[in-house]
Amino acid sequence: MVLEHVDGKKKGKVMLYALSTCGWCARTKDLLRELGVEFSYIYVDLLEDKEQDDIMNEVEKWNPKGSFPTLVINDRKGIVGFRDDEIREALK
Repeated sequence: MVLEHVDGKKKGKVMLYALSTCGWCARTKDLLRELGVEFSYIYVDLLEDKEQDDIMNEVEKWNPKGSFPTLVINDRKGIVGFRDDEIREALK
């Protein structure tokens, strides 16, 4: 499994589940970089079958529809879609 890590200010565990071809996922990743936040991300569409199934089970805990992007902050808050204001607020 290829989990990418981006260094920045530590705001807890910030995990982005994304698709490599998704424009909204790219915008969410760019916003996190702009905010200077440390985060990890994974392109779910590039995973093999079993890994993809396992990760989709994780995503669906926060987002039952299994859509992207799904951002999980500190294993407590899930943000589905590109929600600029909500992401900024959660990472103050």
